Amino acid sequence: MSEHASPILERNELIEALEAERAAGKRIVLANGCFDLFHVGHARYLAGAREIGDVLVVGVNSDEQARALKGEGRPIHPAAERAELIASLRSVDYVTIFDEPTVTELILAIRPDFHAKGTDYTVDSVPEREVIASVGGRVAIVGDPKDHSSTDLINAIGTSSGIQTID
Repeated sequence: MSEHASPILERNELIEALEAERAAGKRIVLANGCFDLFHVGHARYLAGAREIGDVLVVGVNSDEQARALKGEGRPIHPAAERAELIASLRSVDYVTIFDEPTVTELILAIRPDFHAKGTDYTVDSVPEREVIASVGGRVAIVGDPKDHSSTDLINAIGTSSGIQTID
């Protein structure tokens, strides 16, 4: 990691930091997600992403985009807190919050060597597969089988406490 005090960076700061990492010969990996309620599936996904490169960057969906993806009432935790939790993991080098509906613009900006996606995808089903190829990178499927989700966790809590669950 560079001299930045915090691993949570705005996009321009991230681009600068990654230029230095790339100049040192390091392979950059990008993982992304909402990470609304962190669970073991997230930890395994990020650990798997870290194993395929030298520097792990995690893009965290903004609150607006997380709500668009997950529905009303989500995210439970604001983006800054979700980013802080992700940044505290030893497998993670840098974190950035992105506000676009997809991670395409972030891929174009940082040009990672790998775009890591979870096992709920295949290489052929990753929406950004052509974008990552256009910057010279590759898709990598990492993590354990998709047996965990924040929605399932919310529903389990709701069921055990009598609170209405979500779809």
